[in-house]
Amino acid sequence: MSDIMKDKVTRLLRKRGSISSLGSHEVKAKEFLGKTKDSISTVSYMDEPGHHDDALRPAVQMENTYRLGPAKCFPVGTVNNILKDVVTSYLQEEKYEAELCRQMTKTISEVTKARIKDLMIPRYKIIVIINIGQLKKQSIQIGSRCLWDTTSDTFCSYSFKNRSLFALANVYAVYSE
Repeated sequence: MSDIMKDKVTRLLRKRGSISSLGSHEVKAKEFLGKTKDSISTVSYMDEPGHHDDALRPAVQMENTYRLGPAKCFPVGTVNNILKDVVTSYLQEEKYEAELCRQMTKTISEVTKARIKDLMIPRYKIIVIINIGQLKKQSIQIGSRCLWDTTSDTFCSYSFKNRSLFALANVYAVYSE
């Protein structure tokens, strides 16, 4: 196979996302030096910056709604129930382990955020912060600060304890105009 044909095949495979992110000259250089790897990582064509279909789509112009406040209030009671349900179900029987708790904070925050977004509350940005720590004879103070509009922004909080750990779950709902 000639070098021109190899380059054409390489370009075609790269466009389809079936070849590594290395250029063909870099692959040839590695083969030439005898330092080839057993596996080569692949990168999708869509993962490369600047190769998205956004340029092909026409820009959609949205009209102003001139709405300065929410149509309905944020359901604080429902979100409190979601927080209690998710945190309790994930941490009820767990013992404190640093690595496990690090992963659990990510998991609990993602699950909580997904369940709140399922409520389909329009125009609210949802921020979920989970703190998990070992329960010993210590004291802790957790604080947060942000810009706030008292007429439309709100938060929910739930604290949890078992024999070996404590958890504090906060959800901030910030209205975006």
